[in-house]
Amino acid sequence: MVRNCMISSGNPLWVKGNPVGAGSFGVVHLAMNKFTGELFAVKTAYSEPGLRSLENEAEILESLDSPYIIPCLGRDFTYEPNGERRLKIFLEYQAGGSISDVLKNFGGVLDESVIRSYTREILLGLDYLHKKNIVHGDIKCKNLLMGTSGHIKLADFGCSRRINSAKKIDADSKFCWQSIVGTPLWTAPEVLRNEGLCFSSDIWSLGCTIIEMATGKAPWSGNKISNPMNAVLRIASGKELPQFPTNFSREGSDFLAKCLERDPKLRLTCEELLDHPFVSRSFRKEDAFSPDSILEFGMYDSDYDSDEAEKVFQEETRIRLPFLKRQPSRRERASEWPYKENDSASSEDWITVRSS
Repeated sequence: MVRNCMISSGNPLWVKGNPVGAGSFGVVHLAMNKFTGELFAVKTAYSEPGLRSLENEAEILESLDSPYIIPCLGRDFTYEPNGERRLKIFLEYQAGGSISDVLKNFGGVLDESVIRSYTREILLGLDYLHKKNIVHGDIKCKNLLMGTSGHIKLADFGCSRRINSAKKIDADSKFCWQSIVGTPLWTAPEVLRNEGLCFSSDIWSLGCTIIEMATGKAPWSGNKISNPMNAVLRIASGKELPQFPTNFSREGSDFLAKCLERDPKLRLTCEELLDHPFVSRSFRKEDAFSPDSILEFGMYDSDYDSDEAEKVFQEETRIRLPFLKRQPSRRERASEWPYKENDSASSEDWITVRSS
């Protein structure tokens, strides 16, 4: 982890790289520790509203410790020659980018098996936040970051708020209206009515994010809403719901219906949704997988000599990669692999790689 003493602006031990993204009120750059080569991200605010938002984000992140939340590594104030303050916060770098980036890089839509896996991790992050009495306030694909292993972390906490009760909307925790220009389509009806944030507001946004992952488009795109102001009025005061993905399973559609309940009091909690079969059931053998490396398949000759030990290893791997297919044992591979006796390489040390 990058230490605060290594990232102080008064100590030139790090160098800023190219922009890698932008939050609600700040620009995010890649940065490098000049001594270790470690990469991290630097988020900078350039306006007074941005400064307040970034201060809020840093204060919230510094109080959290979860594998599903992007960690804050430190912060630093600087002053411009004209006296203006600049705030930088230092964040863990996620090489996989956002889910929005993943959509752009992989054909615009995600398979339902991947959406199930991502949704479960988003829920685990939200469940942690809500138990800390924190509402994220801006859940969407752009604010969900991913490492190369495929694990999801919640990011961009500039609009997050601490509230007093899970049962009652906190009227003092108003939505971050400066960010609503670009995100009304992900925002819960009660928030657009300016009734304040509650934990269930994040659940509505999660439902909208699932639609985004499944269709590659913003929620409500299928409802033919002509402009943002019409969207705000129809979402806030109407009775309709964003259009569900047409190719979703019954489990997926039921999960969306639980998230996109217009009455916030009737929406399920994170804890309840984590028990829903859309995210709780075991992934079947036919579900796709993407290993971290060739080592995921078990080239482990010296440590795993029996089929029983191999099964234990595979189960541990399946838990870490929930959409991993069960790999056949060596005995099964030996009986199924169509190889000749005089092949120069042993078949049990190789795997078949094919495109879907």
